[in-house]
Amino acid sequence: MVNYRRSKISGGKYFFTIALRDRRSKLLVERIELLREAMRVTQLRDAFTADAIVVLPEHLHAIWQLPEGDSNYSGRWRKIKSYFTRGLLRSGYPLEKNERGEYAVWQKRFWEHTIRDEKDFECHANYIHYNPVKHGLVKKMRDWPYSSFHRYVKKGVLPESWGECVELNDEEYGE
Repeated sequence: MVNYRRSKISGGKYFFTIALRDRRSKLLVERIELLREAMRVTQLRDAFTADAIVVLPEHLHAIWQLPEGDSNYSGRWRKIKSYFTRGLLRSGYPLEKNERGEYAVWQKRFWEHTIRDEKDFECHANYIHYNPVKHGLVKKMRDWPYSSFHRYVKKGVLPESWGECVELNDEEYGE
Protein backbone atom coordinates (compact mmCIF):
# COMPACT_ATOMS: atom_id res chain seq x y z
CA MET A 1 0.00 0.00 0.00
CA VAL A 2 1.22 3.48 -0.82
CA ASN A 3 2.18 5.63 2.14
CA TYR A 4 0.91 9.12 1.32
CA ARG A 5 2.79 12.05 2.78
CA ARG A 6 0.63 15.01 3.52
CA SER A 7 1.66 18.49 4.47
CA LYS A 8 0.88 19.10 8.14
CA ILE A 9 1.32 22.71 9.14
CA SER A 10 -0.15 23.76 12.45
CA GLY A 11 -2.69 26.50 11.81
CA GLY A 12 -2.21 26.07 8.07
CA LYS A 13 -4.40 27.05 5.17
CA TYR A 14 -5.22 24.25 2.71
CA PHE A 15 -6.97 23.70 -0.61
CA PHE A 16 -8.91 20.42 -0.96
CA THR A 17 -10.68 18.41 -3.63
CA ILE A 18 -13.06 15.78 -2.21
CA ALA A 19 -14.98 13.48 -4.56
CA LEU A 20 -17.69 10.87 -4.51
CA ARG A 21 -16.72 7.43 -5.72
CA ASP A 22 -19.35 7.59 -8.47
CA ARG A 23 -18.26 10.60 -10.52
CA ARG A 24 -21.60 10.49 -12.42
CA SER A 25 -23.58 11.07 -9.22
CA LYS A 26 -25.43 14.27 -8.33
CA LEU A 27 -25.69 13.32 -4.67
CA LEU A 28 -23.84 16.32 -3.21
CA VAL A 29 -26.24 18.87 -4.69
CA GLU A 30 -29.30 16.63 -4.34
CA ARG A 31 -28.53 16.31 -0.62
CA ILE A 32 -26.88 19.70 -0.12
CA GLU A 33 -28.60 20.31 3.24
CA LEU A 34 -27.18 17.07 4.60
CA LEU A 35 -23.71 18.05 3.42
CA ARG A 36 -24.07 21.50 4.97
CA GLU A 37 -25.17 19.93 8.26
CA ALA A 38 -22.20 17.53 8.19
CA MET A 39 -19.86 20.48 7.73
CA ARG A 40 -21.60 22.56 10.44
CA VAL A 41 -21.47 19.75 13.01
CA THR A 42 -17.81 19.05 12.25
CA GLN A 43 -16.95 22.74 12.38
CA LEU A 44 -18.60 23.09 15.79
CA ARG A 45 -16.67 20.12 17.20
CA ASP A 46 -13.36 20.78 15.45
CA ALA A 47 -13.03 24.43 14.45
CA PHE A 48 -11.93 25.50 11.01
CA THR A 49 -12.75 28.41 8.73
CA ALA A 50 -13.97 27.73 5.21
CA ASP A 51 -12.45 30.64 3.28
CA ALA A 52 -13.80 29.44 -0.08
CA ILE A 53 -15.92 26.49 -1.20
CA VAL A 54 -17.86 25.18 -4.15
CA VAL A 55 -20.04 22.08 -4.14
CA LEU A 56 -20.62 20.40 -7.49
CA PRO A 57 -22.79 17.34 -8.15
CA GLU A 58 -20.07 14.76 -7.41
CA HIS A 59 -17.13 16.66 -5.93
CA LEU A 60 -16.27 19.77 -3.99
CA HIS A 61 -13.35 22.13 -3.57
CA ALA A 62 -12.60 24.09 -0.42
CA ILE A 63 -9.98 26.24 1.22
CA TRP A 64 -9.80 25.84 4.97
CA GLN A 65 -7.87 27.71 7.64
CA LEU A 66 -7.14 25.55 10.68
CA PRO A 67 -6.64 26.98 14.17
CA GLU A 68 -3.15 27.46 15.60
CA GLY A 69 -1.83 24.26 17.12
CA ASP A 70 -3.95 22.07 14.83
CA SER A 71 -3.14 20.35 11.54
CA ASN A 72 -5.73 17.54 11.55
CA TYR A 73 -7.71 18.27 8.40
CA SER A 74 -7.90 14.54 7.58
CA GLY A 75 -9.89 13.87 10.75
CA ARG A 76 -12.31 16.65 9.89
CA TRP A 77 -12.90 15.31 6.36
CA ARG A 78 -13.37 11.80 7.78
CA LYS A 79 -16.06 13.17 10.12
CA ILE A 80 -17.81 15.10 7.35
CA LYS A 81 -17.83 12.06 5.06
CA SER A 82 -19.07 9.81 7.86
CA TYR A 83 -21.82 12.19 9.00
CA PHE A 84 -23.02 12.62 5.41
CA THR A 85 -23.04 8.84 4.78
CA ARG A 86 -24.89 8.10 8.04
CA GLY A 87 -27.41 10.81 7.17
CA LEU A 88 -28.04 9.17 3.82
CA LEU A 89 -28.67 5.86 5.57
CA ARG A 90 -31.03 7.46 8.12
CA SER A 91 -33.01 8.99 5.27
CA GLY A 92 -33.45 5.59 3.63
CA TYR A 93 -31.12 6.31 0.72
CA PRO A 94 -30.00 2.94 -0.74
CA LEU A 95 -26.26 2.44 -0.30
CA GLU A 96 -24.19 -0.57 -1.26
CA LYS A 97 -21.24 -1.85 0.71
CA ASN A 98 -17.92 -2.65 -0.92
CA GLU A 99 -15.94 -5.87 -0.53
CA ARG A 100 -14.59 -4.60 2.83
CA GLY A 101 -18.07 -3.98 4.22
CA GLU A 102 -17.78 -0.19 3.89
CA TYR A 103 -20.30 2.09 2.25
CA ALA A 104 -18.71 3.16 -1.01
CA VAL A 105 -19.98 6.75 -1.13
CA TRP A 106 -16.69 8.67 -1.17
CA GLN A 107 -13.37 8.21 -2.87
CA LYS A 108 -10.86 6.99 -0.30
CA ARG A 109 -8.29 9.71 -0.86
CA PHE A 110 -8.53 13.43 -1.40
CA TRP A 111 -6.34 16.10 -2.91
CA GLU A 112 -4.73 18.55 -0.53
CA HIS A 113 -2.44 21.49 -1.21
CA THR A 114 -0.92 23.82 1.37
CA ILE A 115 -1.64 27.45 0.52
CA ARG A 116 1.75 29.17 0.46
CA ASP A 117 0.91 32.85 0.26
CA GLU A 118 -1.75 35.37 -0.70
CA LYS A 119 -1.19 34.90 -4.45
CA ASP A 120 -1.56 31.12 -4.08
CA PHE A 121 -4.75 31.68 -2.08
CA GLU A 122 -6.15 34.00 -4.75
CA CYS A 123 -5.40 31.52 -7.55
CA HIS A 124 -7.07 28.64 -5.71
CA ALA A 125 -10.08 30.73 -4.63
CA ASN A 126 -10.54 31.84 -8.24
CA TYR A 127 -10.33 28.22 -9.36
CA ILE A 128 -12.98 27.26 -6.81
CA HIS A 129 -15.34 30.00 -7.87
CA TYR A 130 -14.91 29.36 -11.58
CA ASN A 131 -15.37 25.58 -11.30
CA PRO A 132 -19.13 25.39 -12.09
CA VAL A 133 -18.50 27.30 -15.33
CA LYS A 134 -15.48 25.12 -16.15
CA HIS A 135 -17.64 22.01 -15.81
CA GLY A 136 -20.41 23.49 -17.95
CA LEU A 137 -22.97 23.55 -15.15
CA VAL A 138 -23.70 27.26 -15.65
CA LYS A 139 -22.55 30.01 -17.99
CA LYS A 140 -22.07 32.57 -15.19
CA MET A 141 -20.82 31.91 -11.69
CA ARG A 142 -23.61 33.92 -10.14
CA ASP A 143 -26.01 31.23 -11.42
CA TRP A 144 -24.45 28.41 -9.33
CA PRO A 145 -26.01 28.44 -5.85
CA TYR A 146 -23.50 26.20 -4.01
CA SER A 147 -20.49 28.49 -3.90
CA SER A 148 -18.80 30.98 -1.62
CA PHE A 149 -18.67 33.22 -4.71
CA HIS A 150 -21.93 34.77 -3.49
CA ARG A 151 -20.34 35.60 -0.12
CA TYR A 152 -17.38 37.22 -1.90
CA VAL A 153 -19.78 39.34 -3.99
CA LYS A 154 -21.80 40.35 -0.92
CA LYS A 155 -18.62 41.44 0.89
CA GLY A 156 -17.45 43.41 -2.16
CA VAL A 157 -14.38 41.22 -2.73
CA LEU A 158 -15.53 40.24 -6.24
CA PRO A 159 -18.00 41.87 -8.64
CA GLU A 160 -20.98 39.75 -9.67
CA SER A 161 -19.66 39.71 -13.25
CA TRP A 162 -16.22 38.39 -12.22
CA GLY A 163 -14.97 35.52 -14.34
CA GLU A 164 -17.28 36.00 -17.27
CA CYS A 165 -14.29 36.17 -19.60
CA VAL A 166 -11.75 34.10 -17.62
CA GLU A 167 -9.95 30.88 -18.52
CA LEU A 168 -8.15 29.07 -15.72
CA ASN A 169 -5.43 26.46 -16.05
CA ASP A 170 -6.56 23.45 -14.01
CA GLU A 171 -3.33 21.42 -14.15
CA GLU A 172 -2.35 22.05 -10.53
CA TYR A 173 -5.70 21.91 -8.74
CA GLY A 174 -6.15 18.19 -8.14
CA GLU A 175 -9.10 17.33 -10.30
